[in-house]
Amino acid sequence: MKTKILTLMLFLMVGYTAVAQQVLPLYPDTIPGSTVKLSKEEAPTLTLYLPIKEKATGTAVLVIPGGAYGFLAFEEEGIAIAKAFAEKGIAAFVLRYRLPKKETMRDKSYGTLMDVQQAMKVIRSNAMNWNLNPAKVGVIGYSAGGHLASTLGTHFSKSYIPNKGNISLRPDFMILVYPVISMNDQLTHMGSKINLLGMEPGKEKVDLFSNELQVTKETPPTYLTHCGDDSIVDVNNSIVFYQALQKNGVDAELHLFPKGNHGFTQRLPVSEWLDPMLGFLKREGF
Repeated sequence: MKTKILTLMLFLMVGYTAVAQQVLPLYPDTIPGSTVKLSKEEAPTLTLYLPIKEKATGTAVLVIPGGAYGFLAFEEEGIAIAKAFAEKGIAAFVLRYRLPKKETMRDKSYGTLMDVQQAMKVIRSNAMNWNLNPAKVGVIGYSAGGHLASTLGTHFSKSYIPNKGNISLRPDFMILVYPVISMNDQLTHMGSKINLLGMEPGKEKVDLFSNELQVTKETPPTYLTHCGDDSIVDVNNSIVFYQALQKNGVDAELHLFPKGNHGFTQRLPVSEWLDPMLGFLKREGF
């Protein structure tokens, strides 16, 4: 009996230590762009899932859940994704970012960009402590989280946060899953646009956050996947971003499925959505 109990305890310990979890505040003190003191529930955080040393590849991914910039699909597009990557030896960091609110931000359109840049800075700053290669840190985003991920990958040349160490804010790769890309009315997900930019944003800001217009040859290699029958986010968001990447000579893979609708990866076995992503990372040297 004692042997069985000891065996069970060892099994549970192995399962528990396979992925180390820790929740960190995103900012050490002042939160930039905030006009009020945020509650513990509202303050942005990073949840860490670090693979065991024997599995660790040195690659890391910043995980950005969707939710139309109105809520966070934190479990299904955050925690579940991080655990899957960590099991494959890739460190994963789930970002709980601030939702755009004019009541709490000087300019609500920039708060999320500040948070995602800060997350990249924190990950690279702690690369040695977390057994990471700072040149192999990418980002994965879902739906509106895909918009935020692609914003990080196309707006990295300007720091919207304090960055005295001049740490690179550019992700080394992007994985965009049924992403919102454009803020153009003919293409965007209107709820995401309104939540991020407001009811009547000016053309300059619409263009700035239409990430298909912000692609350059410095944009990171990108993997995109989407369904043709997506009734929430038009599949052409992924298509126009892929075309912009191609035009600028950026390595890109686009995986389109005829059916599956929005959130389709949540309904698939992990291997069906994860293996193609890992194949892309392997081909790109990550």
